[in-house]
Amino acid sequence: MPAKPPRPCRQPFCPNKTVEAHGYCEQHKDKAVHWQNNRHSEKRTRGRKWQATRERILRRDNGLCQPCLLADRLTPATQVDHIQPLSDGGTDTDANLQAICKPCHDAKTRQEAERGRQR
Repeated sequence: MPAKPPRPCRQPFCPNKTVEAHGYCEQHKDKAVHWQNNRHSEKRTRGRKWQATRERILRRDNGLCQPCLLADRLTPATQVDHIQPLSDGGTDTDANLQAICKPCHDAKTRQEAERGRQR
């Protein structure tokens, strides 16, 4: 079987060529780890198992944003969030998941990112 023809590196403006599946040349191969991680997380959040979990949590929480509910506001939830982030040792168990609206999820994500930068 003939070898794959080299193609341009995925790094913008890089003149090098590669035959690697991830598409990065030897000089930029460290970017391939990020590429693979994105594919995994996308698969995790878009798979049937996650969709079933998401629907179950939204039903369990009556379709209401839990942080808003604690603040005496009734807001429809559109997303499911890990109460304790996976990066901080959280799990995918139902007890660690909550229904949340996009504004609350965005605010929580910003706070978690800020905490991560301070470490």
